[in-house]
Amino acid sequence: MNPLDGLNSAVNELIDSFMAHDVVGDETATLTSVGLTQYIFWMTVALVLLLVVVFVFRKKQSQSLVPHGVFVNGMEYIIEFARDDLCKSILPETWKKHFPFIFALFFFILANNIVGIIPGCHPGTGTMGVTAALALYSFVYFIVVGCKNKGVWGYIKSLAPEGVAFPLNVLVWLIELFSTFLRLVTLAVRLFCNMFAGHVVMGAFAILASLFFQPLTSALSGATAFSAAAIGNAGASVMWIAVLIIIYLVEILVAAIQAYVFALLTAVYIQTAEGGE
Repeated sequence: MNPLDGLNSAVNELIDSFMAHDVVGDETATLTSVGLTQYIFWMTVALVLLLVVVFVFRKKQSQSLVPHGVFVNGMEYIIEFARDDLCKSILPETWKKHFPFIFALFFFILANNIVGIIPGCHPGTGTMGVTAALALYSFVYFIVVGCKNKGVWGYIKSLAPEGVAFPLNVLVWLIELFSTFLRLVTLAVRLFCNMFAGHVVMGAFAILASLFFQPLTSALSGATAFSAAAIGNAGASVMWIAVLIIIYLVEILVAAIQAYVFALLTAVYIQTAEGGE
């Protein structure tokens, strides 16, 4: 039996799994389709798990002045890391005002990314709609910050640096305006592409590991357990499973990095809107 015989159907199933499908109601009928796709479902699961983690953390933290246990200490490390690295280092004077928003973005994206590593889960960050919504929140937030600090007209004029003569300042202003709106696109696309690509890679290697593992188990249970084909399948199966484990470990790191980068860029854009260089 050739392990690659089922590759075509497995790839088609993988592609279909990335398509948005309603998990409630009939997606082919307008009246019974509620728009609850697998991406929105798992995003909701990630949000619920996040709220549970925060609630349990606050409860355990209030029980003692000194933090005890891996969970409480780990959560406090994440909070302090986000506070010092994402806020204080970039927004030294106004970090307290912006910390709740930046940390909420960081933790929400991280929770979704981690859920997405679980086989069979499709997190919100794996679809462009959710990452675009997150980018829009970030975009509106730093625009509002800029308008509050400088006034609406003052913020619009500040897009072009002072001291640039006319008509060059108009060209610079247009470039900066385009660059400002481009931030909305880059935030959404960067997060989506990195997470989606990771899910595709994990799915592809999971298919290879599964295709070589199935004939291996069949051969080991039969009379050809020690045939050359069985030994070859065993080696290939172990290799693909080992590669898959490595990819999963890398994806855990990528999940944290992408949440960090999104929150970091948001903090930088806020600092720029407030008038920093």
